[in-house]
Amino acid sequence: FSVSLFYLVGLFDLWLGIRTLFISSAGAYIIAKYVDGSFMPWTGFVFLMGHLSISHIYRQFANAPDKVDITGAQMVLVMKLTGFCWNVYDGRLKQEDLADFQKERALLQLPGLLDFAGFVLFFPSLFAGPSFDFIDYQRWITTTMFDLPQGTDPKHAPRTRKQRKIPRSGTPAVFKALAGLLWIVLFLKFSAWYNTELVLSSPYMNYRLLRRIWILAMLGFATRMKYYGVWHLTEGACILSGLGYKGIDPQTGRARWNRLENVNPWGIETAQNTRAYLESWNKNTNNWLRNYMYLRVTPKGKRPGFRATLATFVTSAFWHGFYPGYYLSFLLAAFLQTVAKNFRRYVRPFFLTPDGQKPTKHKIYYDVASYLTTQLAFCFTTAPFVLLTLSASLLVWSRVYFYAVIGTAASMAFFASPGKSWLIRQQNARQKNFKWMQQQEQQQQAASPGLKLEHPIMGGGLPSDPGKELDDAVREIKEEVEISKKSGVSVSMPRGADMKAAVERKLGRKL
Repeated sequence: FSVSLFYLVGLFDLWLGIRTLFISSAGAYIIAKYVDGSFMPWTGFVFLMGHLSISHIYRQFANAPDKVDITGAQMVLVMKLTGFCWNVYDGRLKQEDLADFQKERALLQLPGLLDFAGFVLFFPSLFAGPSFDFIDYQRWITTTMFDLPQGTDPKHAPRTRKQRKIPRSGTPAVFKALAGLLWIVLFLKFSAWYNTELVLSSPYMNYRLLRRIWILAMLGFATRMKYYGVWHLTEGACILSGLGYKGIDPQTGRARWNRLENVNPWGIETAQNTRAYLESWNKNTNNWLRNYMYLRVTPKGKRPGFRATLATFVTSAFWHGFYPGYYLSFLLAAFLQTVAKNFRRYVRPFFLTPDGQKPTKHKIYYDVASYLTTQLAFCFTTAPFVLLTLSASLLVWSRVYFYAVIGTAASMAFFASPGKSWLIRQQNARQKNFKWMQQQEQQQQAASPGLKLEHPIMGGGLPSDPGKELDDAVREIKEEVEISKKSGVSVSMPRGADMKAAVERKLGRKL
């Protein structure tokens, strides 16, 4: 609490920022305490988002990126306080009416002002997140977060210092801090090479198209480095305080410190589809949108539909601000998700076995293509997020010939055409043929229950080594002929149809 006040006032001179955070916090607390009924959390949401929108508009018109601004801290606070209102509301409902995630976070009584102030001004996550629910803060304060699960041997408990219950967190915190500093150093280096001034300049058009796309991709990468660095540092601070603790890994027996992990750089940079990409970015914001918007607008007993998706999209856009670039990115990203789902549902199965359990030898080509497509699509889509203005965003998009827009539109058109039905028919044919082969194999095994097949039957009912089986059959026939000769029986070698019939008898099937 006091550290946050020191930085807000003593270091950054954000007296107006203190006022802004106080208005949001006091308003949310009063609403949670005095407003009753199902409209309480929605009242808090509208109040907090409205107040944040005012700050966004003021920041946009001030257009002073070199000054320290309170809007980032207010965005984090909105996530914490809207979740707080929902948690208080859930605490007033019957337990049997709640989902599991609601039961886990519900507040059965309103916390005191001191605890609430500590939650609001928790310094490690004040300016850039990560956000968390009040129940996590409460369990951290009371140290119940660090209780061992039932049945856990106390000998396997994480090491602590003296009588403290918080496990030692210095080492993972230092690793996070070092990683954050490394990302910031890389950001300073790469942002000097790849920046918005370059893609908006005339010399940018002197490069060939592939080089321009590469520069655009590196601009996105350089921008992400800034967030990687900041979020690693704040997560490290939360780990050092103990709030990042997430129990004991059942496999390794070691403490896990990823409760407040906000970003997974490796997951983003190696993502092969939109879902993997988005799930690795700004995780706590994604959790907030899912738990306190997507699922909340869905009627009980029904699956989330278009209304939930639209409400989540609008909330995310308003939460970020009102720069046109945000809305261009969100709009195109929504279509990208739809296209990605269609490719995964109707194209990817062709690179798996018909039962969908194993990859085929051609799966590597699909993986490479999907990786390149995902990364190139997102470097195009997120460019307006960096450029912000409509004119700059459209200019840069035009300089790479709107390749992601055209590709998305073409894909949407294809999946709305008879091409989608053709893919479905091909899938059904593969599965039908696969089931028929399985039935043939089962029938063959049933006909010879004592026979163990050393060589599995391949596609089309052929043995894995048909040449070997034919040689064995001919060899056996010759041996029978030789035995007959030695016994004095006159025998002639079968020819033509007789040889074929004899071989078929040995193989047990028609050739």
